[in-house]
Amino acid sequence: MPRIPTGDLVRNAAARRIGVGAFNVISLETAEGFVSAAERAGLPVILQISENCVRYHGGLAPLAAAALALADASSASVAVHLDHATDESLAMSAIDLGFGSVMYDGATLDYADNVAATRRVVDAAHAAGVSVEAELGEIGGKDGAHAPGVRTDPGDAAAFVADTGVDALAVAVGSSHAMSDRVARLDLDLIARIAEAVPVPLVLHGSSGVPDDEIVAAIRAGMTKINVSTHLNGFFTRAVRARLDSDSALVDPRRYLAAGRADLAVESERLLALFATGSA
Repeated sequence: MPRIPTGDLVRNAAARRIGVGAFNVISLETAEGFVSAAERAGLPVILQISENCVRYHGGLAPLAAAALALADASSASVAVHLDHATDESLAMSAIDLGFGSVMYDGATLDYADNVAATRRVVDAAHAAGVSVEAELGEIGGKDGAHAPGVRTDPGDAAAFVADTGVDALAVAVGSSHAMSDRVARLDLDLIARIAEAVPVPLVLHGSSGVPDDEIVAAIRAGMTKINVSTHLNGFFTRAVRARLDSDSALVDPRRYLAAGRADLAVESERLLALFATGSA
């Protein structure tokens, strides 16, 4: 079916008080694994391409074309999202390429500059029918502020949404990017208070470090879009490593990348169901 606007998926999930999975694409194989998982689960998925991934590939357009083509060809509801763009021009490029949403991350700027830059992206995106996610209270782990003790204030979040017109907001509630151990504990009371104060869906970044039961509790408290990267990369990498270790003569990348894609798809399917059903 044609790709789905990200805003439609997220607003529908928020209205139903369930979560929707947003998984970070690294390569064609990871994108294929996520789409396969969505088709098997009968659930939507958001394919995310981050600014770091764009930097790795040397440009946005080639991987974007692959993700968009997979979304268009899938029997599942698939949206394509630009994740953590600190460069306004990259966000504008994603809008032009046909992404369903972009995240503009101006969280390191002072408040006035963050609002002004985010507003520019919002105006361009909305003119093209594209939704915008932003961030208030940096998500830590990558020298950000989802470090211990840093939290988003509900009043500040409500003011920021009103000032910028964004369609979804990532907030700091206790998770951290790039965690490989699933031990993070979230401030569930704060999530509920932000959800009450903010009229747009909330986004949980750094979900790789959050255990299943805590993610389910966060969704029940008001989180909607659940971003996962490191956790799923681990499944892909471990499967590739095991395949290579099992056959020292193996040289065809398709044979070991297929193993990574398969294991990543299995865990992605499990997570999509977890987020949608709310039972750990």
